[in-house]
Amino acid sequence: MITRQANTLWVEAHRPSSIDNYICTTLMHNTIQSYIDKQDIPHLLLYGGAGCGKTTLAKLLIKNIECDYIYINASDENNVDTVREKIKSAASSVGFNPLKIIILDEAEYLTPNAQAALRNLMETFSMTTRFILTCNYVEKIIDPIQSRCQLFNINPPSKADVAKHLIKIFKEESIVHDNADIVTLVNSSYPDIRRIINSAQRLSDGGILKLDDISLIETNYTSKIIDLLKSKISIKDRFKSIRKYIADNQIKDFQYLFRALYDDADILFEDSEVSILDIAEYQYKASFVVDQEINIMALIVKLLVNIKE
Repeated sequence: MITRQANTLWVEAHRPSSIDNYICTTLMHNTIQSYIDKQDIPHLLLYGGAGCGKTTLAKLLIKNIECDYIYINASDENNVDTVREKIKSAASSVGFNPLKIIILDEAEYLTPNAQAALRNLMETFSMTTRFILTCNYVEKIIDPIQSRCQLFNINPPSKADVAKHLIKIFKEESIVHDNADIVTLVNSSYPDIRRIINSAQRLSDGGILKLDDISLIETNYTSKIIDLLKSKISIKDRFKSIRKYIADNQIKDFQYLFRALYDDADILFEDSEVSILDIAEYQYKASFVVDQEINIMALIVKLLVNIKE
């Protein structure tokens, strides 16, 4: 008979289960600890970038508070029927514990009608039911829901703290590693901690951490593209070089490039305000275009004419 492990996914097996293991500010630590001590929470809206610890904090709370709970991924179940049937049924039912907690992950995907219906449930069943909403973009949550929640901006831990967490995981998993490779691994996907841990597991097959070419490319691709933008060759040649670099290295995720271009806007561009508007426009388009490479190259075309010479 094969004995199945509790969880073979590192991102789940090493998810913090107590507030003492969750990396956050002292103020947030004290606030969350007070909720646990009181065995009660207000409605919460946790927002921040992908992989920064929002869902981890929500799951930590339901593990440490005596409650019945239901988890709903709003990116899959986001219409008004989900709110009226599934969520209302859970909120109105008799529980085994004094408190019920409903986690709505990726709540920004709830339709406007679903959010409108949800705000009424939050008030109607507030004596027995609490809601924890998580989202990447808090501006997509309607104001009436925001006003009913305590908002927490979940900032990612520092790179040093993420590296320490990785070292702890490697020790528990008996993985042989080089500290220099940990730095590269953290830099490749920071601040997305979930992605870093998943990459670490993928690259540790056989009990030894071995970086591949993709990891090294992810670490350096934003600086490489910015260097090409600033190079002294013609605009046409710069465009061709950037396009070739992206295609040759099969880069598909450009979220960190948008941020890097924004951070360096005053240094790179003659009219930084115009270029920031262009960056914002194409970052918005990236959420629904089919081909990300075409979208990013269209942005590069607009930025090249505004580069400082």
